[in-house]
Amino acid sequence: MVEERYVQPAERRRLYIGASAMIVIGAAGFAFLLVSVLTHSGFALLDRPVEQWFDAQRSASTTGFMIVLAVIFGPVAMPIIVAITLVIWIIVARHLWRPILLACGMVTGVILAEGLAPIVQHPRPPIGMMLFGIDRTFSFPSGHVLGTCDFLLIMSYLFASRIRRAWFTTVALVVAILGISAQVISRLYLGYHWISDTTASMALSLVIVGTVIIVDTHRTVRVPGERVVGKASKPQEDGT
Repeated sequence: MVEERYVQPAERRRLYIGASAMIVIGAAGFAFLLVSVLTHSGFALLDRPVEQWFDAQRSASTTGFMIVLAVIFGPVAMPIIVAITLVIWIIVARHLWRPILLACGMVTGVILAEGLAPIVQHPRPPIGMMLFGIDRTFSFPSGHVLGTCDFLLIMSYLFASRIRRAWFTTVALVVAILGISAQVISRLYLGYHWISDTTASMALSLVIVGTVIIVDTHRTVRVPGERVVGKASKPQEDGT
């Protein structure tokens, strides 16, 4: 079920501190953006200027590429990609822990996106600006961006934390940042979200990923000399 790993105490402490910082920064950022959207002030004032700028950049070739990105990370293709990833991972791995963490992180993102949108009720850009069909649902936060962030960041962490090579961590982060940026640009370009929606999704994802890191660290990370869960009590049971 779980593969435990040993690190130095300072490294485990850095994992907890880094994950906690992600949660605090993400929660604070999301709260700020939520207030901005509800009060039509602050960061939300950038919504229309940014949308107008993207509207001016539209071209036939670029639109096609942006639609492909929207489909790949959309509500149909993305669950299929996650499911295939989980099945392959479970088959080739010697444990279930990391696939379960990925699944839980993705499901949490879906629940938050679907639950918050009807509560906040932030209208999408005008229908005339949408380039890939009409969407009359509410836009805050962006489900596409939240799903992309969760998938790429959680995958990056779950692999980099085990491989533990600086070059791999760097490559994983660069790929994640590029993928997230592409999806943000796609949602803004296609006219389905405001910049406040997409930024809020990134902030919310920091909370989810930080939580995943803390849970994973608590369950799997050990320091030299630390008792392994479930094994220390056996000598007493045997009477030795």
